[in-house]
Amino acid sequence: MADGIVNVYKEKGFTSHDVVAKMRGILKQKKIGHTGTLDPMAEGVLPVCLGNATKLCDMLTDRTKTYEAVLLLGMETDTQDTTGAVLSQSEVHVNEDQVREAVLSFLGHYDQIPPMYSALKVDGKKLYELARAGKEVERKARPVEILEIRVDKIDLPRVTMTVTCSKGTYIRTLCYDIGRKLGCGGCMQSLLRTRVSGFCLEDSLTLKQIEELRDEGTLGNHILPIDDVFSGHPAVFMKPDFDKLVHNGNPFYLNQLQDEVSLEEELVRVYDSGRQFIGVYCPDRETKLFKPQKVFLGGRER
Repeated sequence: MADGIVNVYKEKGFTSHDVVAKMRGILKQKKIGHTGTLDPMAEGVLPVCLGNATKLCDMLTDRTKTYEAVLLLGMETDTQDTTGAVLSQSEVHVNEDQVREAVLSFLGHYDQIPPMYSALKVDGKKLYELARAGKEVERKARPVEILEIRVDKIDLPRVTMTVTCSKGTYIRTLCYDIGRKLGCGGCMQSLLRTRVSGFCLEDSLTLKQIEELRDEGTLGNHILPIDDVFSGHPAVFMKPDFDKLVHNGNPFYLNQLQDEVSLEEELVRVYDSGRQFIGVYCPDRETKLFKPQKVFLGGRER
């Protein structure tokens, strides 16, 4: 069974679940998960976790993401993108300066009302299920953060922009909100995810390419080891007598490590004395105890 992360290029028309199902068929293993849903009309970076790396799914979902989006002004739809039913159409009388001002006004924190066509649940039911049944329910606004936003091209009624945002941000809704601010309405025409944390578009592989690499026997060269995700945190190694502690996922003390490490660190990468990656631990300054945050047995040896 393969363990690690593959940077998949999700093509238009596939759901994220479709990608996982196809990866299970390509790799002939069941333990596979994705790291954050992309709408079927969207394309781009979708890190897919294999084997023990599936424990990373929630951690990667929380990372910041970057998108290239095309906003179509003058039209609102029920899905907030061009795949939905048209609710209203308006003439677009704004100029480029007004567009730039409106787009850039969303930089920073803002409260975003999730779209009805989303997988969020209200009273145990997914919003898109209610929407398909013709029902609309009140949704509470959720705080999101637009970390960077840039207007790349204006060819009215279309506006191309690059957005880096926090988890939980709907780019469809951002397009809708910009359209509302401009007074002419708007929806998302296309969406390309170019980055999820350290996973970039230029390194992503289509499902066809993954199949070809599998047939060549070189796919393993494109599977990112689990511990590489935490490369920004210091590595620590256990003394041989205490390997059993981490093999069982237990906490350990500073003096049970081969080398000193600062207790000020947010996380450390823990390896046993044989240099097998165990997981990430969080140090406690007062007790000098390292507590497991995520344990991944079966990682890479160094």
